[in-house]
Amino acid sequence: MGHSSNVTEFVLLGLTQHPEGQKALFVVFFLIYVVTVVGNLLVAVTVLASPSLCSPMYLLLACLSLMDAMYSTAISPKLIIDLVCGQKTISFSACMGQLFVAHLFGGAEVFLLVAMAYDRYVAICKPLHYLTIMNRPVCILLLVVAWVGGFLHSVVQLLSVYSLPFCGPNVIDHFACDMYPLLELACTDTYFVGLTVVANGGAICMVIFSLLLMSYGFILRSLRTHSQEGRHKALSTCSSHITVVVLFFVPCIVTYVRPVSTFPFDKSVAVVYTIITPMLNPLIYTLRNSEMKRAMRKLWCTKLQIDRLRMCHPY
Repeated sequence: MGHSSNVTEFVLLGLTQHPEGQKALFVVFFLIYVVTVVGNLLVAVTVLASPSLCSPMYLLLACLSLMDAMYSTAISPKLIIDLVCGQKTISFSACMGQLFVAHLFGGAEVFLLVAMAYDRYVAICKPLHYLTIMNRPVCILLLVVAWVGGFLHSVVQLLSVYSLPFCGPNVIDHFACDMYPLLELACTDTYFVGLTVVANGGAICMVIFSLLLMSYGFILRSLRTHSQEGRHKALSTCSSHITVVVLFFVPCIVTYVRPVSTFPFDKSVAVVYTIITPMLNPLIYTLRNSEMKRAMRKLWCTKLQIDRLRMCHPY
């Protein structure tokens, strides 16, 4: 499908126009990106390489970590480069590509968090049937549904913007290509497109967020029948999940549950769910999970010992 547009590239204003501020933000976001990628890949590798972490919960966690690493990579490298470059431009095709990839991984993560909530419900409320219900085919089906849901969400977002005419203004007051900043540049009425964005983004986030909170409330209420040790373990796991859900959904709801418009705080809110949350997720899940911490220590201590042996006995 073609697009009727005189604009071949966009100019991203970024987070600030002050040179000193850009240098400081470059250091901060570069470090955050490194921590995000290394932390999430560390979690994923630990889960995949540790026989003790073979339960469905950890498989879903490994997929979440990979999604976060890729989601951050869709946004952060361009932001970091623009902070040290004088010309902050992005071609029309690259802008559409960034929009599609970011919403693909963001949308898939929404459905994956639903799968993780279902996993916790089964594990806590039906522990005797957990391995029967959450078998490998079910886990694979949940992952496929998450990716298909993210793909369909992203396709709708992309088609909504790609067909719009962009006649003149090409300056995006943002650090990335996203729906509302692009809709404000279109030289046509975007009212119905905006409704599509609200329905495909904000409404879905609001409904799923409400369902997740209710499901975790039901799970926590069911803990009254568990032992003190069981309650402590379940509370530790559920609190990690609830923290991640709140950090991801609340900024998305603030951004997308409203008519087409932009506000000064939009960029700060976007930083939270595109940059900060992917960095915090591995920290939240590992610091509150003793099994994950033990597996990490065992795996990487073993690797260090092997490396030392190889250095001492190269042949």
